[in-house]
Amino acid sequence: MSDRTQLALGRSSFSVSRLTKRALQIVIASGLTAFATFLILMLNNVLTARSGFSQGLEVWYAFIRKSDILGTIVLTAMVTVVFIYWQRDRERR
Repeated sequence: MSDRTQLALGRSSFSVSRLTKRALQIVIASGLTAFATFLILMLNNVLTARSGFSQGLEVWYAFIRKSDILGTIVLTAMVTVVFIYWQRDRERR
């Protein structure tokens, strides 16, 4: 079995190692989770009467800087990526 795989980014594809591909997928999933929390907290602060954009940004930044939050985001992304690949490998058999 080859230790290289194709990574598709936009219209280009690159040959990378499996570990690099999985690590990049974890980083992307973590970034998307952080962005989702950003949207939720920003909308919450913008839609409340006494809050605004800058206060929402400060709330999100204080939230995302917590090590337990970052650890949970990364751990969830890692477990998800590993589970998806494990499930895909079991379906091929």
